[in-house]
Amino acid sequence: MRVGDVLPPLEIEITRTLIVAGAIASRDYQDVHHDAELARQKGSPDIFMNILTTNGLVGRYITDRFGPRSVLRRVAIRLGAPNYPGDTMVLTGTVEAVEGDTATVRVVGANGIGRHVTGTVTVTVPGADGAEGAEGAAGAEGIAGAEGTAVHEAAGSRP
Repeated sequence: MRVGDVLPPLEIEITRTLIVAGAIASRDYQDVHHDAELARQKGSPDIFMNILTTNGLVGRYITDRFGPRSVLRRVAIRLGAPNYPGDTMVLTGTVEAVEGDTATVRVVGANGIGRHVTGTVTVTVPGADGAEGAEGAAGAEGIAGAEGTAVHEAAGSRP
């Protein structure tokens, strides 16, 4: 993978179940993530996805494209337009840097009202050393070059 390469997009249907399950799984019990009426009382048209669910989906996007040996080293994201039920978020990525078996990927997730998430992910594929794998540019053997901000750094383990 080389700097400038574009990863295939990932479309994610935003359902109530996804939003609520993500909030519960991340122990985020704020009512705006599970109670539509209370969300409306607070000025939102409906419940909306929390940043921790978005962080997980960004991680999934990268590991799905880099393969099962990939290790997320750093995920730094910022939220924009909320993800509401009934919409679709499309994640896209562009390789910004490659150094040995590690790449930095610029990720954008857009929905029907705008950019939901923007940020960068640093990922390592052990043994890749910049070589493209048999599965193509984003193959397992190759290396691909509103609520706030989240940064996750891993010390050799997946989040």
